[in-house]
This record gives sequence, C-alpha cells and structure tokens, in this order.
Amino acid sequence: MKAFRIKNDTFGKSYFEEGTLPEHFDLSARRFFLMTEIEDYQRLQHQAPRYQYVVTLKGKLRFTTSDAKSFIIEPGILLIAEDTVGEGHSWELIDGEEWHRIYIVPEPDAPDGFLPSDFS
Repeated sequence: MKAFRIKNDTFGKSYFEEGTLPEHFDLSARRFFLMTEIEDYQRLQHQAPRYQYVVTLKGKLRFTTSDAKSFIIEPGILLIAEDTVGEGHSWELIDGEEWHRIYIVPEPDAPDGFLPSDFS
C-alpha cells in the first residue's frame, strides 16, 4: 500500500518520505477513531497530536511540510504522522468539500512498518 510518512529532522523541521507498507503488516494499536469534521486550526501549520496513521476515506488533500515540499493524499494512500514536535505540517482540501478519515493510534513503540521508496 502506498504511504507517506511525515517526520522531524534534528532541528524540528518536518519533512516527508514516500514509500509503502508491506502487504501483511500487523500494527499493534491502542486506539481507533473516525473524524469527518474539519476545524479551521487544522489547516494551519501544526504538529501531529500523536504518532498516528491517517486513513482517508473521502477527500483529496495536499499536505505541505515545513521544508515547503508537498504531497497528495487521497483514498488508497496512507499517511503516517510522526511529526509530533517542531514546526509541523499543513494541509488543504484540493478536491471535494469533506475529509472523512480514520485515525489509528499505534502502541508507543510499535514499529511503523514503513518501507521508503528507493529514489536512486
């Protein structure tokens, strides 16, 4: 499954990596919740409130990290948010009026299973 992971560098700047999750990845999770509302503060640059997976069910969004680079999330693409300190990220809806998503909160030390794409 295609995925993007947002992380922080040692200076607190956020950046993203493109990659995948393996076909049979088993995540040890603590919580799961659904969100459909959009609050204005979420569109501004912010940190992830916790290490979490975001599964988009409806909507197409452009995420921008503090290094000013962007990527697109839509149904079928997983977001792993690990930028819980520093400058954070922002997003904007670029298609549709709603963003329906599921948050999955892993156990604190659970491996994320992310396999970065090889850009060489």
